[in-house]
Formats: sequence, C-alpha cells, structure tokens
Amino acid sequence: MHRVRMTTIYSAAHFAVDFACAWMVYRHVPGTGNTAAALFLYNFCAFALQMPLGVAADRIGAGRGMSAAGCLLVAASAFFGASPLTMCLAAGVGNAMFHVGGGWDVLKISGSRAGLTGVFVSPGAFGLFTGALLCGHEGLRPVCAAALVLCAAAILRFCDGGGAPAEREMPPARGSLLWLIPVFIVVCLRSCGGFLFAFPWKTGAWSWIFAACVVLGKALGGFLYDRFGGVRTSAATLAAGAVLFALSDSPAAGCAAVLLFNMTMPVTLRAAADLLHPRRGFAFGLLSFALFAGFLPIWAGAPLPGGKAVYAGLCLVTLALLVPALRRKEL
Repeated sequence: MHRVRMTTIYSAAHFAVDFACAWMVYRHVPGTGNTAAALFLYNFCAFALQMPLGVAADRIGAGRGMSAAGCLLVAASAFFGASPLTMCLAAGVGNAMFHVGGGWDVLKISGSRAGLTGVFVSPGAFGLFTGALLCGHEGLRPVCAAALVLCAAAILRFCDGGGAPAEREMPPARGSLLWLIPVFIVVCLRSCGGFLFAFPWKTGAWSWIFAACVVLGKALGGFLYDRFGGVRTSAATLAAGAVLFALSDSPAAGCAAVLLFNMTMPVTLRAAADLLHPRRGFAFGLLSFALFAGFLPIWAGAPLPGGKAVYAGLCLVTLALLVPALRRKEL
C-alpha cells in the first residue's frame, strides 16, 4: 500500500510539473526574439541535466528531497515570465530535479518490476498536452504555483521510501553494458518520433484521444512487462504498431499504433536500470539524455521524413534494436 501511495503522489506531481512547464514555455517563449535559444536551454536543463543529477541521487540517496526541491523551483519559475531565459533555466532545472528524484524513488520501490515505473512516467505526457493547450490563460499562474507547493509538501510527508522495501531486489544484469547502446538509440528514436507524428485527423476530440493513448501506452507497457517480460512485450507491441501505422489514415488505427509504440517506454527504463544496477539514478538520467538527443534534430530544423511508412519503419527499427538487447539482458 505504501508503494501505491508513493507512486500516486509522484504521478500526480509529474502531471503538475509538466503542465506548469508546458504552460510557461508555450506562453512566454514564442515571439520573444530568442525562441530557439530559450527552447534549447529549457530542454537541455530539463533532460540532459538529469544524467549528472542521477549520479548525484545515487550518491546521496535523497530522492524525495531532490524531487520536492524541483517542484518548488518550478513553482518559483512561474513568476519569471518577464525574463524567458531565466524562466527556462529555472523551470528546466526544477523539472530535471523532480524527475530524477521521483524516478529514483519509484525505481527503488519497484524491485525488478516495471508497472509502477510506467504509472509514474505516463502522466507527464498529459501534463504537456494540457499545459500547451491552456497556455493562453494567465490566471493559471498562481494555480500552478500553489499546486506545485502542495505536491512538494505531499512528497516530503508521504514519500519516504525507506520503509517500503522493493518487492524483489534486482541483481546486476548479466548482459554486457554494450547492450545499453541499442536501448539508448531506441529512446532517441522514440523521442524524435514523438515530434514527427503528424496526422491530418489529429484535431478536436481526436487530439485528446491521441494524447490519452500516449499516456495509457506508457502505463500499460510496464504491467505487460511484468506479466510477459520485455522481449515478448516489445515484439508484440512494436510489430502490431508497425501494421497499424501503415493503416493510420484511419484515426482509430493511428491512435492504437501510438498506444502500442509508447508501451516500450517503461521497458527501456527497466532494462537500463537492470543493466546499470544499482545506479538507478544514472539509468534514469541516461535515458532522459537520450530524449534530449532525439529533440536536437527537431530543434536544428533537420529535414526529417514523415508519413505513415516512416512511422511503421520506426517501429520495425525499434523492434530490431530492442528485442536482441532485451533477450541478451534476460539470459
């Protein structure tokens, strides 16, 4: 029960942090004259910075303290809108601190399982979607700040992982650390693909369904991992996702494909944490750095191809990279 309570609080805070960051960035950055620099600064701080912060978390073991401090820093950054670069710096660092601290704690209480990890990571996508959607509402500034302060208080009060031992501590994985390379590339591809996915039908109610499929896919992927293992989960979801992407002129098929594609999110995180055990903070930060690497071609304006054939191919390339790495790890 303690594990469920911790994961629920961290998941709610994840939504609040990503909602606030999306609301701030979409409200204050566009049209400032230094939009590209601000976006780079925010994404670098929010994602790339998680790797050194993860190393620090492994050393000090203060997941909830780092996470709560991150919530408070994001809350403060909501009032830095007059200086977008300062706002992006503070919000990005706060975002990174929250994610590493929360991820460190949730991985700690999860043992060798991935279900709780999937639940923790999934609400962020919905926070980003709704925060961007509501960026025109100035009155949300104090609401965001107050919600984040409450999240920080709840984390400090209820998220002490010391009394909640993991279900089963994971021994170091037998696979070579070289198998981290395909896992890292897979996360880069998933990050880049998330920016590339564009469908003419993704408007109105379908945009909400699309976002819900991203969230649900990340959450369900962890539980499927716990039930069937990483190899079978990844093989089935990515193969089916490739077929559905080929049929993604249909909104239902496209949304189902996105749901399946996102199921590998907790699988890759679990694989990295196992390969780097017990350095769970570094594992979380390393894959967050991969998310930043996947953002760079988009930020640089690289002429990347799109379309349903590319999306289907992305699933198949991910399948070819991930399944051998997982099979080697599970030997």
